[in-house]
Amino acid sequence: MERESMEFDVLIVGGGPAGLAAAIRLKQLASEKGTELAVCLIEKASEIGAHILSGAVMDPRALTELIPDWKAQGAPVNTQVSEDRVIFLSETGGRRVPNSLLPACFLNQGNYIVRLGNVVKWLGEQAEAMGVEVYPGFAGAEILYDERGAVKGVATGDMGVTRDGEPGPAYQPGMELHAKYTLFAEGCRGHLGKQLEEKYRLRDGIDPQTYGIGLKELWEVPAEQHVPGLVVHTAGWPMDSATYGGGFAYHLEDNLVAVGYVVGLNYSNPHLAPFEEFQRYKTHPEIRKFLEGGKRLAYGARALTAGGLQSQPKLVFPGGALVGDDAGFLNAARIKGSHAAIKSGSLAAEAAFGALAANRSRDELTAFPEAFRASWLFDELHQTRNFKPYMKKGLWMGSLLFGIDQQVFRGRAPWTLHNTADHTALKPASECYKIAYPKPDGVLTFDKLSSVFLSNTNHEEDQPCHLQLKDPSIPIAVNLAKYDAPEQRYCPAGVYEIVRDPDGTHPRLQISAQNCVHCKTCDIKDPTQNINWVVPQGGEGPIYQGM
Repeated sequence: MERESMEFDVLIVGGGPAGLAAAIRLKQLASEKGTELAVCLIEKASEIGAHILSGAVMDPRALTELIPDWKAQGAPVNTQVSEDRVIFLSETGGRRVPNSLLPACFLNQGNYIVRLGNVVKWLGEQAEAMGVEVYPGFAGAEILYDERGAVKGVATGDMGVTRDGEPGPAYQPGMELHAKYTLFAEGCRGHLGKQLEEKYRLRDGIDPQTYGIGLKELWEVPAEQHVPGLVVHTAGWPMDSATYGGGFAYHLEDNLVAVGYVVGLNYSNPHLAPFEEFQRYKTHPEIRKFLEGGKRLAYGARALTAGGLQSQPKLVFPGGALVGDDAGFLNAARIKGSHAAIKSGSLAAEAAFGALAANRSRDELTAFPEAFRASWLFDELHQTRNFKPYMKKGLWMGSLLFGIDQQVFRGRAPWTLHNTADHTALKPASECYKIAYPKPDGVLTFDKLSSVFLSNTNHEEDQPCHLQLKDPSIPIAVNLAKYDAPEQRYCPAGVYEIVRDPDGTHPRLQISAQNCVHCKTCDIKDPTQNINWVVPQGGEGPIYQGM
């Protein structure tokens, strides 16, 4: 069946903070100039905000620039930070760092603790009210190019394709969405963004991106244990001092606590399991005291970019741009990305609007990277660019060196450290110690499958697997033989499992793609880069409720 097509001035792929900020800014500029502008935004989740997961402490600076009266407009940004605590944990205790010794990037005065999914849902409502055509449940599956090789839009995924790749009884072909400019705002490790980086060589001369996996739960806790506005960050246990990782507990309104853990995906021990480390983390006295007697409401996981400026690809190409975490705008040192996403989306929108006003189409939006380099966001990211490379040197040495970088050099040291690709870091399993993780108690700690249940994840089983193996032999011949099948442990949703015949022979990799929470960790960490994550049917995956 032939695909239908629709034409727009600007197409935005992804309904997170960056994409929605771009859509809103485009409509603001059109209103100011009294012009008509056709803006379309597609989002693979079933509803705006359903795939959003973040800590999150939000710096409101970019939101205030975009929508100065956000508070009067009812933005769900309510809980201002009241206290910062940074604690270095041992197995049984912890030592708090005086705030006077902390770099400014670790302090949160004037920031807000938010449920980012709710904020994004509100941004979606603002965009629709301004006339943006917002289409949730439509996944950008294919990049479209014009005769000159410029991006001319995307095609949404076909619906109703069976597991064997043939059209089923409910088959519907995707649509072609054409635009003069297309902004890609897919979030961390966007699968179209990867293709654009390769086609246009956007990473030539650029460090590889480096990532973390963030795992999060939302708890309702007894009122006497709740401290509204408290922000707790920890380092140390349960990670060893050579492995980058850290936890958080953020006290929202309504007796809610967001608790989570981030593990740098440059870890070397293939026996390490980020999900299990997170469950252990909650048993520490400094964290347990907030959660005991409470109820776990939600769970999710998501990869995040952490490489800094030196790992940021070229932002533009003929016909469009990368924005938000698709381009690595997150500030890992501040543990914040939403303000950077909003600002990057706004800047890209201004560049696209200027090009359209000049009757240009599908060229490079060079005004976007120029505006970024002149912005406060560039200055902020430049000051913290060495954070992740320093922390790869180990907890104690990294903390000391980054402290000197921030307190002595104020982030302006005359050197920039470099990053290496996370998938190259794993050592053979035979060279690493095994980690004995305790069984979950079902009260404070839980297993993967009960956790995935709380994420409301769903995929139709009779469809092509969206977790593609480039070479089906590698999971057994290489990953199992050399690394003891690390995909069983780095996946936070129990998607990958080595199964054997009843007599223990003939191992094979079983992929339960219906459990996938779209975190992208497998696409990042697989040691041979044999796993390629692509979008499933639109509307599938987790349905997070204000995560």
